[in-house]
Amino acid sequence: MTKLTDSADRQSTALQAATLVLLMLTGVMLLALMTRTAPHPPFEVAPFALGPFLGASLAIGAAAFHLERSGTLAGLALAVLFAITALVSFGPQKYFDPGFSRIWPAVITAQGAIIVILACALLAVKERGRRS
Repeated sequence: MTKLTDSADRQSTALQAATLVLLMLTGVMLLALMTRTAPHPPFEVAPFALGPFLGASLAIGAAAFHLERSGTLAGLALAVLFAITALVSFGPQKYFDPGFSRIWPAVITAQGAIIVILACALLAVKERGRRS
């Protein structure tokens, strides 16, 4: 394994790792929903059914991960969009969920990944601004 010395390489690695974390957690949420494994998410949240939403979220996350590897702005934008979609399942509203004592590991882990994605995006935008 090579040592990462460039700031952009470290950011890219962190972004990819955070995206993978959210991909795994969202996949587990979808599996729990489909198999009705407790504690599973509700089938519907206003204004949509959660299964198709989680599927779309996973697709966005997979595209983000693929494009992040090439360092494109589209990959960064999709990673931010993926983080936003993850807030439906793992956002701060979950602290008030009656089942929080059973889901907190996933919520806290996902929120950490969301913070990393947003921080990497802010740093990348700031860096691009300096180059212009």
